Amino acid sequence: MNKQKIAETLVKLRGNRSREEVANAVGISVSALQMYENAKRIPKDEIKLRIARYYGVPVESIFFKQ
Repeated sequence: MNKQKIAETLVKLRGNRSREEVANAVGISVSALQMYENAKRIPKDEIKLRIARYYGVPVESIFFKQ
């Protein structure tokens, strides 16, 4: 898993939405989302699923593409 690529994908998917809006919808803190988007952390599997569901994309397209 490449943290930098994951971070770039998450930022792209978020688009014009605020971090607060996405974090609230996914059920995580804004600081957690910020860490994922800044390549500081990779979310746990449960959070990966919730993020992918929120954006309507397969988990693999965010977290497992090369």
